[in-house]
Amino acid sequence: MKKHNKSITIQKVIWNKMILLLFGTLSIVSCSEDFLEEDPANIVVAEDVFVDKAGVQSALNGLYHEVRKERMGSNGQNESGGGDLRFSIMVNGTDNVFALNPGRSSGVITSQFGGANNSAAGYTTRIFGWLYRTINAANTIVDRSENPEIEWSLEEKNEAIAEAKTVRAWAYRHLTYLWGDVPISLKESTGDNIITDWQRSPLDEVFAVMESDLLFAETWLPTESRNPGTVSKAVAQHYLAELYIRMGKPDLAERKAQAVISGPYALITSRYGVRAAQPGVPFMDQFYDGNVLRSQGNTEVLWAIVHENGIDNPDQGRNIMRRFFVGFYRNINGIAVSVDRGGRGIGRLGMTNWALSIYGPEDERNSEFAITKGYTYTESEGDSPPDGFSFGDTIETVAVPEDNVNPSNRNTYPHCRKWEWADPANLNLNEQYGDQPYLRLADTYLLLAEAQLAQGNTSGAAEAINVVRRRANASEITAAEVNLDFLLDERSREFLCEEQRRYCLVRNNKLIERTRLYNLQAGPNITERDRLFPIPQSVIDANLTNPMRQNNGYQ
Repeated sequence: MKKHNKSITIQKVIWNKMILLLFGTLSIVSCSEDFLEEDPANIVVAEDVFVDKAGVQSALNGLYHEVRKERMGSNGQNESGGGDLRFSIMVNGTDNVFALNPGRSSGVITSQFGGANNSAAGYTTRIFGWLYRTINAANTIVDRSENPEIEWSLEEKNEAIAEAKTVRAWAYRHLTYLWGDVPISLKESTGDNIITDWQRSPLDEVFAVMESDLLFAETWLPTESRNPGTVSKAVAQHYLAELYIRMGKPDLAERKAQAVISGPYALITSRYGVRAAQPGVPFMDQFYDGNVLRSQGNTEVLWAIVHENGIDNPDQGRNIMRRFFVGFYRNINGIAVSVDRGGRGIGRLGMTNWALSIYGPEDERNSEFAITKGYTYTESEGDSPPDGFSFGDTIETVAVPEDNVNPSNRNTYPHCRKWEWADPANLNLNEQYGDQPYLRLADTYLLLAEAQLAQGNTSGAAEAINVVRRRANASEITAAEVNLDFLLDERSREFLCEEQRRYCLVRNNKLIERTRLYNLQAGPNITERDRLFPIPQSVIDANLTNPMRQNNGYQ
C-alpha cells in the first residue's frame, strides 16, 4: 500500500475539574490510498480540516483508528506492550474464556469480580472514555460534513456521514452491552458546549439512535467497501440484525440477516491463498495474513481490521491479540519462539475446559490448525532437547482445570491459533501487524438462526446452523436439537476467542448462568450485579449539576 506524505492530528480535549468527561482526542489522518498511517505534523482545529473531501476523509481515517484500538492496549502510550487489552473486557470471565495468566487489571476484574470490579477501576474507566471519544469523533464528522463549502455530491457526502454513523452505532453497541443505560451524545463537543448534567438514557432510546444511524448507513454505504478496513452496507445490515434481536423484533432481524447472506459473500469452504499448498483446513485460511481481505480471496469477511508494519506511527498498524491468546510456550525448556508456533505470546487469556470439550470428533475448528495440540522439538532450535526428550518428540498441551492453573502448568495450556503472527526479522516484537477478520458471514448465519429460533422456526434455525457446521466438517443437527443453549454452544465453537462473547450472553440473559456452569475460575465470583460494569466514578463526579445514577450493586 502506498504511504501518504502528510498527516495531522486534531486534539479536542474537554476537561472539567481535571477529569476527562466523555470526550477527548480525535486523531485525523490525511487523505490517501493508505488510511492507516498517522504521522502527527501539527495541531489544527476542525475548521481547518472540514473544508474539502480530503479533510473529511482524514477525519474518517482517524475514526477507524479508534475502532482498531479495540484490539490494542488501553494504557495510554503503552498500547502494544503490557497494556490491558480492551477486547479482554468483552470476552474474559464468560463461559468460554478465563484469565490463564491475569497479569493486568483486565484479567483480575473479570476473573475475580467482587471488589476488583469497582467504579474507580482504571481499566473500565479508560474503555468508557475511549468509546465516548469515538462517539465525539463520529459526531464531529457528521456535523462538519454539513459545511456548504465542501465541494462534493450528495452521494459522496452521505456515504461519509454513513461511515461515521456506523461507527457511532458501533460505539453505542459496546456501551450498552457493558454499561446498560448510557448518556446519548449526538453533537460535536466543543469548548463552548460543555455539559455537566448528563442523563443516562434508557436502552430503548439508545437503541433508537443506533437503529436510525444504521438504517441511514444501510441506504448510503456501498455494497463493497471502497477501502480495506472500512464499512460497507453489509456491516450496517449485520448490526441491524443483532440490534433488532435486542429490541425484540426477530422478524426484522431475520430480514436484515438474509439481506447480508444474499449479498456478494460466501463462507470459505475450500482451501485458498498463502498456505493453500500446506496442511490445513478451510476454516483457518481466512485468518492468515495475506488471506484476510476480499481482494485476497476472502469471500467471508464483512469487515476487516487492516494493519501494516513499518509505517511511521505504529499505533496505526498494531494490535496485541497475540500476546493475550497465544500461549507462553517460550517458557518450556527447549522450545523457542518461532513463526510456525505463532510468535511471542504471553497467554493471558485461555479457553475454558468446557469450551475445549464441546467439539465433535471431526470438527475442524478443533483441529491442530485451530487449537494447539503440542510443541515439537526440532533441530533448528539450536539447543538440544532437555533430558528424556529427543528431536521429533512433542510436548502435548494439557487443559488443566481453570481453578488449578499456575505458573508450573499454564505454559503447556492449549491456545487458540486465530491470532498467531510473527515478524521473522524480530520474533520478540510485542505488537503484531497482520490483517485480521473483524466480522464474518458465519456470524450473520448464526444471528439468522437466533432470530428464527426466537420466532419458533427451529427448522430454519437448524439449517442456518448447519451451513456453518458443514463448512467445519461437523455433523449436521436436526430441528429437534435446536435450542438457545445449543446455539450459544455453536457460537462458541465457531467464534472461540474471536467474538465479544459477553455480548451474546448478555443479549440472551445467559451470562451469569453459563459463567457459573462452565468457568471454574470466574463462575464462583460472578454475581447478578456483574451483568453490567459500574459507571466510572470520575464520570459521576464530573457531572456536577445532575446526579448520575450508578448501576445496581455498586457504590
